[in-house]
Amino acid sequence: MHACSHEHHETLHGVHDHHDTETRLIEAEQLCAIAGARLTPLRKEVLELILNSAGPVGAYDLLSKLKSASERPAAPPTVYRTLDFLLEKGLIHRLTSINAYIPCCHPRAGHQAAFLICTQCRVVKEASAPGLIQQLDQLADSDHFNAHHRIIEISGICQQCTQNS
Repeated sequence: MHACSHEHHETLHGVHDHHDTETRLIEAEQLCAIAGARLTPLRKEVLELILNSAGPVGAYDLLSKLKSASERPAAPPTVYRTLDFLLEKGLIHRLTSINAYIPCCHPRAGHQAAFLICTQCRVVKEASAPGLIQQLDQLADSDHFNAHHRIIEISGICQQCTQNS
């Protein structure tokens, strides 16, 4: 059902290159239903804002967009709980280096990805990184460390910004 091909999953691509928000929201509802969870109206709205954002979006940006969209503003703890839910279900990623959220391009795959983050234009590109993840797992295993989360973030200047400077 996902519009994305397996080849695309393996290659470097912009995380906001997918434009079919409606299909992705339907898919998110199905994934939640399979997991025995519910994509509540607030969860759906937050996911939609992240999907429609032109780049990585912070929690407080989401909060202000939610406030302008409804009469009853959402409280910060509610938004953070919502983001935690979306992270747990694999529907979004949190980029810790810039403290912002982006959509997951392949929520069903349960993949681990690497991200290239441009510090100038804030464009984020994602690629599958099975070899790197395997190395990180081996490193954790060597110390009998139980890893809960792995994210690879590389920040720098993208080709576009380099050419324009």
